[in-house]
Amino acid sequence: MINKNSLRFTFPSFFNESLRKYSDNEAMSFVGEKPITYREVDERVQSVISFLEKNNISKGDKVAILSSNIPNYGISYLAITFIGAVAVPLLPDFTTNEITNILKHSESKAIFATEHLYKKVVDIKNEYLKYRINIEDFTTFEESDDSVSYIEKAKPSFEHIVEEEDLATIIYTSGTTGKSKGVMLTHKNFCFDCTKCLEFQPVLPSDRFLSILPLSHTFEMTLGLLLPMFNGAHIFYLKKPPVPSILIPAMKKVKPTILLVVPLIIEKIFKSKIKPAFSKGKLIPKLYRFSIFRKFLHRMAGKKLMETFGGEVHFFGVGGAKLDAQCEAFLREAKFPYAIGYGLTETAPMVAGATPKNTRFRAVGPTPTEISMKIHNPDPKTKEGEIWVKGDMLMKGYYKEPELTKEVITEDGWFRTGDLGTLDKDGYVSIKGRIKNVIVEASGENVYPEEIEAVIHNFRHVNEAIVVQQKGKLVALVNFNMEEIETKYRELKKDVRNYVDTKSGEIKQIVDTKSEDFKKLIELKSDELKTVVDARIETLSKELQMYVNQNVNKFSQVQLVVAHPTPFQKTATHKIKRFLYTK
Repeated sequence: MINKNSLRFTFPSFFNESLRKYSDNEAMSFVGEKPITYREVDERVQSVISFLEKNNISKGDKVAILSSNIPNYGISYLAITFIGAVAVPLLPDFTTNEITNILKHSESKAIFATEHLYKKVVDIKNEYLKYRINIEDFTTFEESDDSVSYIEKAKPSFEHIVEEEDLATIIYTSGTTGKSKGVMLTHKNFCFDCTKCLEFQPVLPSDRFLSILPLSHTFEMTLGLLLPMFNGAHIFYLKKPPVPSILIPAMKKVKPTILLVVPLIIEKIFKSKIKPAFSKGKLIPKLYRFSIFRKFLHRMAGKKLMETFGGEVHFFGVGGAKLDAQCEAFLREAKFPYAIGYGLTETAPMVAGATPKNTRFRAVGPTPTEISMKIHNPDPKTKEGEIWVKGDMLMKGYYKEPELTKEVITEDGWFRTGDLGTLDKDGYVSIKGRIKNVIVEASGENVYPEEIEAVIHNFRHVNEAIVVQQKGKLVALVNFNMEEIETKYRELKKDVRNYVDTKSGEIKQIVDTKSEDFKKLIELKSDELKTVVDARIETLSKELQMYVNQNVNKFSQVQLVVAHPTPFQKTATHKIKRFLYTK
């Protein structure tokens, strides 16, 4: 465990303390492969530092990282920051154009990249970028006159002094408003936040982390890399993207004790695997209506979910967005060890949270010690207002954007989060949504699109949706799962042949013909599938509107549901670019 009283809040100080205690502990590995110890991590970090020195990378220089999650990501990150240089993590999903702009704006002198992602940077040229390094083996992609090769077990030539207020990282956000900002985070920001995370959940040398979120996010960087590394835990990495066919076998091998996820992951599992099981047959749906049986069924499903995740998870941390209410209700009744955290890139990121034992439905949790939170200018009726926070986890500012920094950080150090929320008497914060997304009705009532969207997402065949205001009306733009609907109709058409002579329309055997689907399919031909599906979409849209309006307050009722034929355009962090649909 971190002993913050005896350490300087810098990466070298925290890591060296971990190395002193846990040098022979397993630190990192790919799933199913031989791990490297903390001592071996240190040896590799020192060798990369020597490599950086010989290539004239020094304190204050910017070094970008474009990579999937691999052990060498953390080793490169630590080496860069240990010499006082500044790491610039890039999301693998960034486009070449976005990467080009960030490399120039950050003035990055070098970039570490995987072979797979190198194609995104091979043609980038600017006055700053000198070295392109293969992060998988630390060779250079292209030799230059002054480049020097990496040598295993090489030692640094210089002593590097890193201060708490030195810049460690510039993380470029991919905001839904269209403009990317470089968030400047110091060594102290990260180290302070790591110590605060331990107030929610202790991290032990026996803990096993499975890293599935991008390390280019502060959520995974702080909680999924730095926190376990500073506490002697073992981090496992996947060699392939975390799709179910890869992730489920990996979890059975690793048996992680701590998992960090975004809501989308658990919501997908709940919606596609768990929820449908409660509507099968005739008996289960009837029993499910009763609280005592529903809780029993949830508890059984929770046990199966735990088995799927390896059976030993004791902290299932959810962050990055708001968790769906139905999904959270299931996790609570299933007694699954979930906990929700709240934070932002600008706060390194964690500012509030809870342990699995003290979660509260639809609330995040309180702030830890030494972090302050308040609701600025709360509404007298609803008590809602903008969430403001203060503490040593707060960024230095936006890189090269002093005016923009002044807009979000007050003179007395409060950060305007841009989030609307409330605080209860125990300090638990509940998030309503982003201020920029709030729709103000003609009556003066506030409408929160995220809350309506959460209801929409629980409706069948919905992929994704956003709620916007058009000509004074609340409109839900919905992308339906066309493939799912088409598959259903093809299956019904196939089944109907067992009961109906499709030429004469005569019924072959006794069957329930009251179903509208059945009646349509009697005369359905292959070339009519699109017409039927379009009609089904129209029917679903009307049903969805009724469903939503029965489950929201009168001010949040939608006047129109419009089917959006294609997926919405998203940021690199898979959030819908709302600004494209609100004009």
